[in-house]
Parts: sequence; structure tokens; C-alpha cells
Amino acid sequence: MTPENNNTSGTDMDHTEQGGEHPHHPVYHLRLFVTSSTGRSQQAIHNIREICEKYLQGQYELEVIDIYEQPDKVREMQILAVPTLLRKLPEPLRRIVGDLSEKDKVLEGLDIQLRE
Repeated sequence: MTPENNNTSGTDMDHTEQGGEHPHHPVYHLRLFVTSSTGRSQQAIHNIREICEKYLQGQYELEVIDIYEQPDKVREMQILAVPTLLRKLPEPLRRIVGDLSEKDKVLEGLDIQLRE
């Protein structure tokens, strides 16, 4: 049986505790669906970690889900391709498919406002 918050790739599950939440900024809840054995999935994991640390520090929770280890979540979220990133919060739900290497498109897809 798999625990609900299983983190299959060793990512830090909750960064909100480290940096503290900012009440006026949304907290991002992200799920990245991968097949851990592929280079494309490994690249997606690296890319989303880098984006989260740079643009969402202290304001995100990232769950990495291996589709072979948690097929129930794949069916539940109707994942058709991997890697797929889901932004569950803030609503509405958004999906980004691919290795997340085009940073500008990922930021736009997640609706992350850049603070200069």
C-alpha cells in the first residue's frame, strides 16, 4: 500500500514550512507525473525544482509521482503522457506536458508572476 503523500523521487515535499507562507501570495501545489527511468522525466524533475526554488521559494509543495508506482493517481488525474506537471492550487487546475525546459512557457502555464 502506498502512503498518500509518497514522494517517489526524493524531492522535498513541503517547502512552505522552511520559508514560511506569505499571506498575500498563493501557495502552489504541484504534482509531477514521471517515469523515473527516462531521461526526459529526470530532466523535468530537475527543471521544475530549479523553477520552484527560484520563483516560488517557500510557497510551493511539489509531489513527484512515478506512474508505475502509483497508477491509481494516474487514472484519477487522467494523465495521458509523461512527464506531466499539474498545478492543483491555486485553482484552476493547469497541466503542462513535457520536460519543462522552456522556462518562460512553464512560468506562463503556471501563471507565475515574476517579481523583479
